[in-house]
Formats: sequence, structure tokens, C-alpha cells
Amino acid sequence: MSSRTKGCVYLVGAGPGDPSLLTLRAAKLLASADTVVHDRLIHPGVLEHARPHARLIYVGKEGGGDSVRQEDIHTLLISQARLGRAVVRLKGGDPFVFGRGGEEALALEEAGVPYEVVPGVSSIAAVPAAAAIPVTHRGLSGSVTFATAHLADDIPDWEHLARSETLVLFMAGRKLDEATRAIIAAGKPAATLTAAVEAGTWEHQRVVEGTLGDIASRVREAELGSPTLLIVGPVVSMRSRLSSLAAQAGAAQFTLPRVAEAGHE
Repeated sequence: MSSRTKGCVYLVGAGPGDPSLLTLRAAKLLASADTVVHDRLIHPGVLEHARPHARLIYVGKEGGGDSVRQEDIHTLLISQARLGRAVVRLKGGDPFVFGRGGEEALALEEAGVPYEVVPGVSSIAAVPAAAAIPVTHRGLSGSVTFATAHLADDIPDWEHLARSETLVLFMAGRKLDEATRAIIAAGKPAATLTAAVEAGTWEHQRVVEGTLGDIASRVREAELGSPTLLIVGPVVSMRSRLSSLAAQAGAAQFTLPRVAEAGHE
């Protein structure tokens, strides 16, 4: 790839945080991209895979803070590609899992800009695993529901979520009180085991355990920040049984050993 070839946009999943969970395809594209357009929750170690002379453009969003409009991101991607550049749009987790990757793909489709979607390791299972919590386990949970507490246009179907054997709730930090009260009101027992994971797979990962009824107060007491993922269901009990893995997670040692940086010029 180079600026001499026809421009193209690669919607690339950066994984949940830990740079060693980046896919080989993502690392290869970063190593040859002309432009990297990246979100807020991208580990600096992931950006180290970028070509030394690549242009890095930050388009992060943060609830309650300054944000780049989604429409402006679309315009940026299209304009960079039309300049003949190979553009990596680097998104946390997987582009098509609460990442608005579908919107960006549609914008590129309508503009006639070539693009490719490169899946990433999603926080859906990676963050619970980093906290020593399997989202399914024989005898405890045979299904899992994933949802987000932040929906721009839709109100979550709390009754559906309350029936989940395992519920994994993304972006729960700012709406944790509201979400837990709504799930309890919809029929989920307040005593249901619950865990909140801050910055899953990052070096500063933290896990707070409790019940659906008290997890919000426990999170406030621990002063967990963003991003926080909520896991609700009996599978949370596995954390105490997987004591050695839980100890690693608590010590921020879940990540695999770093290897020599690949793909640098």
C-alpha cells in the first residue's frame, strides 16, 4: 500500500486494549498505512505499529466532553481516500460491535470509496475473560446477551435484558445507577452476582464485584473510570473459583508477553 495506489479505507478493529491482542492483519495494515484515523480508547502500544511517517489523526469521542461529529469522521475518511491514501480507521474492539463501523461503511459505500472491514478481538468476551469470568459455563449459563447502556435513539428493552442468563452491558459507567435499577425493576433479582471491569486488558484494569443491587455504589466507592463493562449473572461466581487467573487479572498481568514490534519499516 502507498499513496501512489488507489485510495482505500480499512475499518480495523484494534481489540480491547492490550496491544498483543491486535490481529496480524491489523498490524500489517498499520505498518503500511498512509493515514491512521483513531479513536480515544486505543492503547499507545497499538499505535506503535503504525508506519513511522504515517499521519495520525485523533477523532476520539468521550461522553460529556468534546467529541468529533460522526459526520465529520465520514468526510475525513472519504477525503483522505480520494487523495489516493491508504487509510486505516482504527476502532476499539471490533468495528461492527457498538463501534459505528456500519455507519462508516455505509458512508464509504455511498461515496464510492473502496473499503474493507478487518474484524478485531471484541471486548464482548475478551474483557470478561481478562477478569477471569467466562460468559458461558455449563450448569451456570448457556446463553449471553450483549447490550449497551448508551443508545442515541432507542430505549433498551430492560425486560428482555433482565431475562438474560448472562448479561454483558457496554458503556455502563455513566448510566450504571439507571441501568441497574431498570434491570431490577424488570424482574432481575437484586441479589444477582455482578462485576464491573474498568479498562479490561489494559495495565490498569480493575474489577469490582458485588450484586446487581449494590454494584453501582461499589463502583462509586472504588472510583472506577471509563470504559467500564458490566457482567451480570451467576458466571461471576467463577471468578472466585478461577483464583489463579483472577489474581493475574487483579495484578494487571493478564496480557501475553510482548514480542518484538512487527511491521515497522
